[in-house]
Amino acid sequence: MGQKVNPISNRLGFIKGWDSNWFGGDDYGDKLTEDHKIREYLNARLAKASISRIVIERTLKLITITVHTSRPGIIIGKGGQEVDKLKEELKKITSKEVQINIFEIKRPELDAKIVANNIARQIEGKVAYRRAVKMAIASTMRMGAEGIKVLVSGRLNGAEMARSEMYKDGRTPLHTLRADIDYALGEALTKTGLIGVKVWICKGMVYGNRDLSPNLGQKQARPGGNKGFGGGGRRGRRK
Repeated sequence: MGQKVNPISNRLGFIKGWDSNWFGGDDYGDKLTEDHKIREYLNARLAKASISRIVIERTLKLITITVHTSRPGIIIGKGGQEVDKLKEELKKITSKEVQINIFEIKRPELDAKIVANNIARQIEGKVAYRRAVKMAIASTMRMGAEGIKVLVSGRLNGAEMARSEMYKDGRTPLHTLRADIDYALGEALTKTGLIGVKVWICKGMVYGNRDLSPNLGQKQARPGGNKGFGGGGRRGRRK
């Protein structure tokens, strides 16, 4: 089980929160499809902004989208102009009022999504996959992670037959529910086909009650002098 279940979904309600916070009601399917379109659009539109996750919260007439990124300057733009553009574009997709919050990731080396995408981009740039993986593992362990595991799969080095290779350092206890494990999948599109990069990062153990807010512990990025970024995204402690 520990090898196959997504470590994030396995810990939902224990130490991890949900990326979509809303009540479905009768049009649950429509809202879910809308969420998927928003995430797909933002990931394509902000491909260079090192996006880790997109958290969506809904009220009756407002959609609050929180973007976790290690490069907030690219999204915010000069004086917040880019964010205003983004709001107008998202209004066309959702036909509702949209509010965008941007949270800065201070240590991108400890974020599985950013690490996986970084390795994938290097493989696309014809860097040897072993070198890219080992450099990522070294920088993650240097930043204080308890352990990291990387699985690279596909036609590695353009080989005729696809294979998988795993690299590990430290400990990643997948069966322990209180272990704070971040997981992500990145894809590198090479001339010989797709190469998948899976990353597991163990950040330590979580003891006692934890606030399940998906924006927990992140610092909000604000453009100079612009006050159009409201709502810290934090919620009260759940019991």
